[in-house]
Amino acid sequence: MTTLHCTYRDHAIRAHVIEHPGIPTPWAGGCQITTPEGQTTRRLVLPLNYRFLAELDSAQQASIAHGKWLVDQRLDGGRELH
Repeated sequence: MTTLHCTYRDHAIRAHVIEHPGIPTPWAGGCQITTPEGQTTRRLVLPLNYRFLAELDSAQQASIAHGKWLVDQRLDGGRELH
């Protein structure tokens, strides 16, 4: 499986999707972010209402989008990455 990743505003974002076989929406979205200083977050999950998706590609895309939003919150809103 190929892991989707990107660089956004000098932060490396990697989709970190986990499979839960046997349920209709088996892909749990999440991401890890590496700051320009080299610090990497733990797995940051998608909000509860959007956490589980039916397709791997959709889960990876949503995970990257969430990571970009978190970077924006850090840089523009002064929030810490948790």
